[in-house]
Order: sequence, then C-alpha cells, then structure tokens
Amino acid sequence: MKTKSEIVAELAETVGVEKKQAAAMLDVLVSMAVREAAAGFVIPGLGKLVKVERAARTGRNPATGATIQIPAKTVLKFKIAKAAKDAVLTGG
Repeated sequence: MKTKSEIVAELAETVGVEKKQAAAMLDVLVSMAVREAAAGFVIPGLGKLVKVERAARTGRNPATGATIQIPAKTVLKFKIAKAAKDAVLTGG
C-alpha cells in the first residue's frame, strides 16, 4: 500500500507538476469526495462512493454467544468500477 507521500510523488512525476501542486490536487479530490458522498461521488474508471441503508438484523456477541439486535443504519460504501475490478482480478 502506498503512503500519501508516495502517491503525491508519483502523481507529480506522471502529470509533470510540482509535488506541492500534486498534493493540492489530491486534497481537493478528497474534499470533493467527502462533500459529495451523500449524493454519490464517481471517479470515472475507478468507482463510486454511495450511501447504503443497512437493515436491522440479529447478530451474536462473539464473546458470550448471546443473541443481540443490531439496529438499522446508513453506511458509506465504495463500489469499484467493472473495468478496475477486471484489471485487478485478472492481473492486467
């Protein structure tokens, strides 16, 4: 897994800008994703952030084995794009 510094360095080198500019671009992308996540945020070719409603369900406490009720809640998920998934899973 790459660190933010490594991502910024590669982005700067690939695009041909200074690291400071690349870091600013990455920060803006992250800010946009956070701000727009509730409505769905898409990074073309990579995937999208979507809000998903999880239904209430019955679970088990792993320590005691007791049955517990897990309440419904809203979660944020990242759905990877088909092209990205295929590239990762087929290695190419």
